[in-house]
Amino acid sequence: MPSKLDDLVFQVEAVLFASGRPLSVKELTTALGLDDYRPVQRAVRTLEKTYGHRQSALEVRRVGDRYALQLQERFVGTVHSVTPVEMAPRTLKALTLIAYHQPILQSVLVRMIGEVAYEEVQHLRGLGLVRTDPKGATLELTTTRRFAEYFGIASSRPEEIRRYLEQKLGVAPGAPPSLDAAAVPPGSASAPASPSPEVDESAPAPAPAEPASVSEPPAA
Repeated sequence: MPSKLDDLVFQVEAVLFASGRPLSVKELTTALGLDDYRPVQRAVRTLEKTYGHRQSALEVRRVGDRYALQLQERFVGTVHSVTPVEMAPRTLKALTLIAYHQPILQSVLVRMIGEVAYEEVQHLRGLGLVRTDPKGATLELTTTRRFAEYFGIASSRPEEIRRYLEQKLGVAPGAPPSLDAAAVPPGSASAPASPSPEVDESAPAPAPAEPASVSEPPAA
């Protein structure tokens, strides 16, 4: 592999690492100050293969049309004790929607709150509050046990979490857009309204609860 391509692979790796969020090939190309996306695309694929064969806690994962340099799922729990929990209003909104509608597809969440969903999902995953599982061309999102512990919810069952959000946080019941609706680009004249829980984005994030025992659903 030519040394020039090697340098580009390292540059792509550096940008993905520094961004802390998924980036498209176009965004990577712009960040690197290049005009031609094709060398960047090849570099991303090389980096993806390199991490696939490397013994590392990190991986390059494709998220829709974006790429993220992130921890492998099995190592997320390892860093919980040193991961700061920062909850900006839009992060809290994304987390509330995921918790209320779980399991919810990432493509549906994008339909509900826009492109920021990709960044927020990665942030919440890094905090150990959301789990992501491949589901076709997208990801299925659910909350983790740590989510229930952090908010002091006595159960990690989805129905109990929904009840908590309605009773304690005043979240109004709603339904996510259908999968068909999710496929319609936001802003399209044919896009139907997307009802969802009302979340006050100006409200401060709830303070973490004291450690609580969390009852897991019985094994099927």
